[in-house]
Amino acid sequence: MPSEYSLLQLAQALNEDHNTQMTSMPSKPHTLSALGLISRLSRAPEEHKGHAGKVILVGGSAGMAGALLLAGNACLHLGAGWTILEMLDPASAHADHEQPELMIRLANTDPKQSLKQSLPDVLAIGPGLGTSHFATQWLKACLESEKIPLVIDADALNLIADSSELLNALQLRNQHYPGQTVLTPHPGEAARLLGQLISDIQTDRVSAVKKLVSLTQSIVILKGQHTLIAAPDRDILQCEQGNPGMGTGGMGDVLTGSISAITAQGVRHHLNLWEASCVAVQLHASAADSLMQKGTGPIGLTPSETIIEMRTLLNNLL
Repeated sequence: MPSEYSLLQLAQALNEDHNTQMTSMPSKPHTLSALGLISRLSRAPEEHKGHAGKVILVGGSAGMAGALLLAGNACLHLGAGWTILEMLDPASAHADHEQPELMIRLANTDPKQSLKQSLPDVLAIGPGLGTSHFATQWLKACLESEKIPLVIDADALNLIADSSELLNALQLRNQHYPGQTVLTPHPGEAARLLGQLISDIQTDRVSAVKKLVSLTQSIVILKGQHTLIAAPDRDILQCEQGNPGMGTGGMGDVLTGSISAITAQGVRHHLNLWEASCVAVQLHASAADSLMQKGTGPIGLTPSETIIEMRTLLNNLL
């Protein structure tokens, strides 16, 4: 595994290679305004679960199954037709009696074959994933998946930060299938990817998101106060919604599941991964604000409550 210093050198070299692209991105972000796109998700009377898409979410190592369950619950409540959880922890790979709609199974020891057989419309990897060899195998298989949208979060980002091989696989995927991968780092994960300090990220978040896009050639959602969304050849967008109540474990997992669900429906409702990501970010933050206005939070606001409020807001905007 390469050293942190060698990965930093790689990041700097790649940033220099994409200098022109970075300077073409505006220094001041535009305001995110994506909720109007939700009307595209309106369902015709004859639609069935196939129209809403099949999502596979991968993660849930020992002690972290809750992260994958939160992502799965968000995916289910935001409208995916099938929500399948590939759970790495054998002790947690069983039916959830409180949410039996989730299709929870023990992660296959042959990830490539499992994905080939399942034929998902959307893949997401990271919530509770851990950094084991098995987790790395699953991430490699996801990065090698063809054409379908891929959401990468949490420990999947940390694995990429620590491996030039995985970073190269991510870059190669984006060369072959541009616009089909989104990364959702918080400032700590962003710092690790770029070989910087968290304080560096937070001091100049616009510069950080530009560097992440340049390094990975992905859609990037830099989470935090005024979440930023950027991608190659697109303007940087800034979410004006959100509040400190969102600063609790599991909120990022909910966002991953939400992006996945909206993207899966978008396959047949004409929303691409960029558009679905923008909708999910703004809907997520708006739901947290709505709950706070009702007196739920900011202290004690939970990801599970946010999921239900997101569903309500989405249906009101159809």
